[in-house]
Amino acid sequence: MTVTLDVLADELAVCRLPADAAVAVPPAPAALYSVTRTADEVSVVCPATLAPAASTVEAGWRALRVRGPLDFTLTGVLAAIADPLAAAGIPIFALSTYDTDYVLVAAADLPATVDTLRAAGHTVDAS
Repeated sequence: MTVTLDVLADELAVCRLPADAAVAVPPAPAALYSVTRTADEVSVVCPATLAPAASTVEAGWRALRVRGPLDFTLTGVLAAIADPLAAAGIPIFALSTYDTDYVLVAAADLPATVDTLRAAGHTVDAS
C-alpha cells in the first residue's frame, strides 16, 4: 500500500496534563490540535506556541498528514508508514482522526523521514 502525505507547516508539541485538567480548544485551531482524555491523563498535540500552561511539554515535532478521507475498511495504512521509518531508526508518534491518520516525527528527523517514505513508494508533499 502506498499513500500520499502532506507535511504540515507548524512545529508541534506533545503535552501531558493531569486527567482532571480542563483544556480549552482554541476557537480557530491550527492545522492540527488534538485532545485525548483517558482515566490517567490528558494529552494535547498542538502548535508549540499553543502548548497549555503547566503541562509537561515535548516540543520539536513535525506532522505528516495522510491525504484522506480514509475509508474505515482500509488496513495497514499506519503500518505502511511506520515500518519503513522503524527500519530507518526514526521514532514516530501516531494519531488518528475520523478522516485520516497523522504521523509526528522529531523536527530534526523530517528530512530523513521524507526521503525514507519516498523510497518506500509513498508520495510526500513537503512544500
